[in-house]
Amino acid sequence: MTARALMIQGTSSDAGKSTLVAGLCRVLKRRGVRVAPFKPQNMSLNSAVASDGGEIGRAQALQAQAAGIAPTTDMNPVLLKPESDRGAQVIIQGQPIGTLDAAGYHEYKRVARQAVLDSYQRLASAYELIVVEGAGSPAEINLRANDIANMGFAEAIDCPVALIADIDRGGVFAQLVGTLALLNESERARVTGFVINRFRGDRALLDPGLEWLETHSGKPVFGVLPYLENLHLDAEDGIRREPDPPATQAARLRVVVPVTPRISNHTDFDPLRQHPQIEFRYTVDPHDVPDADLIILPGSKSVRADLAWLRERGWGDRLARHLRYGGRLIGICGGLQMLGETIADPHGIEGSAGTSLGFGWLEIDTTLEREKQLRNLSGRLTLTGAAVRGYEIHMGRSSGAALTRPLIELEDGRADGAISTDGQVLGTYVHGLFEEPGACRALLAWAGLAAPIPLDHRERRERALDKLADAVESSLRLRQLLLGVEPAAAARSAPERASAR
Repeated sequence: MTARALMIQGTSSDAGKSTLVAGLCRVLKRRGVRVAPFKPQNMSLNSAVASDGGEIGRAQALQAQAAGIAPTTDMNPVLLKPESDRGAQVIIQGQPIGTLDAAGYHEYKRVARQAVLDSYQRLASAYELIVVEGAGSPAEINLRANDIANMGFAEAIDCPVALIADIDRGGVFAQLVGTLALLNESERARVTGFVINRFRGDRALLDPGLEWLETHSGKPVFGVLPYLENLHLDAEDGIRREPDPPATQAARLRVVVPVTPRISNHTDFDPLRQHPQIEFRYTVDPHDVPDADLIILPGSKSVRADLAWLRERGWGDRLARHLRYGGRLIGICGGLQMLGETIADPHGIEGSAGTSLGFGWLEIDTTLEREKQLRNLSGRLTLTGAAVRGYEIHMGRSSGAALTRPLIELEDGRADGAISTDGQVLGTYVHGLFEEPGACRALLAWAGLAAPIPLDHRERRERALDKLADAVESSLRLRQLLLGVEPAAAARSAPERASAR
């Protein structure tokens, strides 16, 4: 049997599409529906390694967790990872096929479209319901030719669309009405209704606007999702706008991460941002971190360019001073490569061919290669023996004396990362380094935090998904939203809450 599908499109980027898809997947999982997420095309520098060994957007891995299934590359068949303002690495069904500019990708879309449809059909043959996430906005009229991300996909598989808008940005009615106005007649007919996201305040003040919207558009408002404080879920791409909660414990560790132009997988730092003993800060200014205990160089999609960016802004001198005064330094993935002595790109994989000098705090040399390293992995920290689980996504291979002092002994027999001779600097290719409670506790103790509290980030993520699902169930008219999409799911729906509009 082929699954039915519901597509969630948004009036803009960060309207709440990823969040709503995750919430719906968790709600339907609770009701016994075999549900899977799907995003035809994603542009993101936050990615994950799927169970079948390919690379997908981080949000789709989270949505798969919400659905209670293993993530696969079919859930995000096209992933675009920007390397510059004009070009992006194109990943098809989990594997990179090269770097294309906008014109080149436009020509390639015929191939990408077939990959999207093939992946969708495989998912549709294995599940009851597919919850599809659009990209950006369907009203981007300059991108409508050969569209595979929004209405082009919805029309190809003939599925209904619910439109979500973020009221916290302001102008929510203009967002929704304007989006509808820019769709053609068949696309407007495909929109079955609206969801308002991130509402704060007195709902009674919003009701007259909702009544006008329904009358004006002839389409229902399925409900209003509240602004959920402290909902910590993996961001699809942009660094989360909400401020981090302040450290609540007396023993605090001050952690700083430089935000480079092509920072990738910044979800690595979510466990630190949520830790009650950590004062966490992202910054671009090296003078903004006078009292840091730990500085972490993040992953990067353009390592040599981001390294040059750090140097131009004085981060080299700031890091050297930080180490002279006893501070600790960690490099993850691209950050590890920057901590070494050289980074060579002989094939011009991430830009012009050439070699850059690293910061030189670890005795390693890195060469970028065409073959991407993609692995889920587990092992133990050499510092304490604490368990580590994570994933590896990078283009380079490193060699050098520092690798004889590895940070992690992997279960597959390999070693990963390096520790400096003075013990102040660590580097690793492993993303997700802080997610295991024991590993996080050991690394925070190494960085100078007295008696770190062990927190299970994966369990916190599960609780966040349940909190989101509770809000979706209590705030949306799910029977109406799912009507005509999946009768079995609708039949298993809980009674509609009185608070749902």
